[in-house]
Amino acid sequence: MYVGRFIVVGPGIAAYRVSSRSFPNRQIVERESALTVSPKPDAPETDNPYISYNCVRETESGDVVVGNGSQVDPITEKLDLGYPARDALVESLLALDYEKDDYDTPRIAGVVGAESATIGIVRKDAVLVESVEEPTLVATYEEDSPRAFDFAATTAEDAAREAYDLDFEHAVCAAGVAVSEEGVETAVANE
Repeated sequence: MYVGRFIVVGPGIAAYRVSSRSFPNRQIVERESALTVSPKPDAPETDNPYISYNCVRETESGDVVVGNGSQVDPITEKLDLGYPARDALVESLLALDYEKDDYDTPRIAGVVGAESATIGIVRKDAVLVESVEEPTLVATYEEDSPRAFDFAATTAEDAAREAYDLDFEHAVCAAGVAVSEEGVETAVANE
């Protein structure tokens, strides 16, 4: 099944995977306090505004935002201003709305703390944001309503690998995040 991009979010753990039929020549690059999806050096040139973006950003308070597009940045900025996770997600997802591409691609995002997690999606027909107490998946297609998901990873490296290896079609790259009282750990799976 092709579900497009997806996140898995739970207290202390998160993963994001790029799955793509149209733009498979991408990778996740580690930067200071962020992981960024970008074209590989040999990727064909494109003017598509949706293929390069921060997919993981750490907040000043030590929480982490994950998502499939430019909404990651304003969510992070709102959290740094003191917004609750629910409000930061709702306002940013509503403001940016779903992607205006050929597929009306939803925007997905989550906020992960050591003891808390919130997940959200904005689709053409709805905005859903909820606090979650266990790993929860939401994707851009097919799985476009948050649902509890069996996800065993406890480290960032395991989260990236498990997300990449899930039995959804067209895996491109994945990121994993672990958040604890000791700090934030991230990992990348580029194939």
